[in-house]
Amino acid sequence: MTSRGAARPNGQSQTSKICQFKLVLLGESAVGKSSLVLRFVKGQFHEYQESTIGAAFLTQSVCLDDTTVKFEIWDTAGQERYHSLAPMYYRGAQAAIVVYDITNQETFARAKTWVKELQRQASPSIVIALAGNKADLASKRMVEYEEAQAYADDNSLLFMETSAKTAMNVNDLFLAIGE
Repeated sequence: MTSRGAARPNGQSQTSKICQFKLVLLGESAVGKSSLVLRFVKGQFHEYQESTIGAAFLTQSVCLDDTTVKFEIWDTAGQERYHSLAPMYYRGAQAAIVVYDITNQETFARAKTWVKELQRQASPSIVIALAGNKADLASKRMVEYEEAQAYADDNSLLFMETSAKTAMNVNDLFLAIGE
């Protein structure tokens, strides 16, 4: 963590901190990991997002009070054949977002497996958030909000339902992690 003085437009000096965080996104293929990152970093959504191969890297900075938080975001591929690469990305990460699709119960079961793996192998101080994505498809819901919230509570996870398509809770999720 570095501190440096930032000049304010009115000429007063304000001390502000800059924090850098490695954040990794994990979850099954097609749950919307890349869409969440694209919405957060660029404010964009693409209906047909190509599958991530290996991992993608993006950065985004946000201001929280007197601190600038710079997220170094690793968006990992969800396909099973890339699973063995995941530890390389979450090693040293300060935060992880485990994403599932609220319209697909299997992706929620798989998210629980990711959470267990992080709890076992990642840093003990890692912040883990659970994101139920595709909340805009609530009429096709297969994972009840209460079920996911109870699981998150039992495992001390941050939890939000999100929609990369409508931007619902996307920024809030990243800001909650930054807090």
